[in-house]
Amino acid sequence: MSIENIEDLRVLVETARRGTLTAAARVLGVTPAAASAMLKRLETQLGERLFERSTRALRLTPEGQILLDYASRALDLLEEGEAQLASQRRSLVGTVRVAAPSDLARSVLLPWLDEFVAAHPGVRLALSVTDRVQDVMRDVVDLALRYGELSDSRLVARALSTTRRVLCASPVYLARREPPRSPEDLAQHNCLTFHVSHKRHVAWRFEKDGAWTEVHVDGDRDADDAAIAHQWALAGAGLLYKSELDLVHDLREGRLVRLLPGWQGEHYPLSAILPSHRFVPARVRALVDFLASKLRDLSPQKPGVPGARGLKR
Repeated sequence: MSIENIEDLRVLVETARRGTLTAAARVLGVTPAAASAMLKRLETQLGERLFERSTRALRLTPEGQILLDYASRALDLLEEGEAQLASQRRSLVGTVRVAAPSDLARSVLLPWLDEFVAAHPGVRLALSVTDRVQDVMRDVVDLALRYGELSDSRLVARALSTTRRVLCASPVYLARREPPRSPEDLAQHNCLTFHVSHKRHVAWRFEKDGAWTEVHVDGDRDADDAAIAHQWALAGAGLLYKSELDLVHDLREGRLVRLLPGWQGEHYPLSAILPSHRFVPARVRALVDFLASKLRDLSPQKPGVPGARGLKR
């Protein structure tokens, strides 16, 4: 049987969010008995148990978790549609589920996201900070920010930045060691590595006069979180090779120093990834446009700031 009453879905979502039927009923303005009946009706229509019940709490079943993910998206879209019809100001409402690389989120995105939420009080932000490449088709993600070239043609991608990787170190490290003068000199330095696509990134590539040089580096520290390698570099532990966008503020303020000025690091573009198989809510489009605008403000004329370009339409 199909779901006949959308209010039953609201009971599911609020019960999962609040932890009890009583709390969900209070939010929805119905009695606990009515909320319980609505939940039972939904389970009967679907032929699935959505919660495991105990005397103290309710716990989602695997089937309940699947339905919750889709119900949350559906209710968010309905909420946004109602707001668009009701308001000439076209205010944005609902949740935006964002996945972003760890270091990018901590170093650059957090104040921008705060600004966006402050400008749109009806928007809720659910941020997943991870260096794992999330599958926007499968995971509960409205927008994924992803570095690197994209090979999956099913994805809707909007280019945000044409940043490069840069080699750098802190003044503390450089006070102890002579800076490298060529990529080959990296063999004599402690190179801080992190994981890219589940593998340790040890092949560092540099370009000069149209020719590329690749060197394999090593060091005494490796992390599966690129933000940790960033912090090690700031503390003077070694050399770092990563997206200039992640390092922009530290390069500008002198906490990190760019090395090998005659060489260019490899291109490392940043894209906004959107699921192609479903409607993209206005709040998600607005956030992508907002982030593109912020990246355009990082002018390539400013010291230590990577070149950026706007969204591809």
